[in-house]
Amino acid sequence: MMELAFWATFINIFIGLMAIVNPVGILPIFLSITNDQTPEERQKTGTTACIAVGIILLVSMLAGSGILKTFSISLDSFRVAGGILVMLIAYSQLQAKGSKIKHTEEEDRESVQKDNVSVVPLALPIMAGPGSISSIILWANESPTISHKVATAFAIVALAIVAAAIFRAAPFINKLLGITGLNVVTRIMGLILFAIGIELMASGLKGLFPALTYLPSVTAN
Repeated sequence: MMELAFWATFINIFIGLMAIVNPVGILPIFLSITNDQTPEERQKTGTTACIAVGIILLVSMLAGSGILKTFSISLDSFRVAGGILVMLIAYSQLQAKGSKIKHTEEEDRESVQKDNVSVVPLALPIMAGPGSISSIILWANESPTISHKVATAFAIVALAIVAAAIFRAAPFINKLLGITGLNVVTRIMGLILFAIGIELMASGLKGLFPALTYLPSVTAN
């Protein structure tokens, strides 16, 4: 039973992270900011960025509850805020646009002038932005069990590995899918992300206002 719960947690969090980080959707940005690099340098940049993302999210997972306690923020309040943030990012993805919550045009222009773009801005804030960091804090605190924490950590590591593989194959994937294909993937991820945001916000509102749990459901006649 514990094994089933472990893998269910792992899969849910992994899919959620893939939707938020959306490594396929950011391939055009990745190729743009590594345009002047050799294939070997581009692969090194992608791998370094994914390692950095893994570290950032693992630290967020471990330190998240302490940060919330420090600022006296309840988990339910953070769920509502995180849900709204995730839905805003999802809305941009549904339009196949880059979210300015993750990164702005000014940051993109600045990144072109940098020699090393693997950590800033690629890892932070393009990949590990406010949406993924807030979501991982929420998911990590859904259960106090060690099994849940380990499953969350495994999902983060799996995301980093898959994202690194996607970046390694970036030119091929970009050529195969084209702009239309990448936009389709981005919109699908946006739809999944929007649903995740609604679930987070609904869960937070029920925690803040328990009376909402007892409202009668409306069914069609």
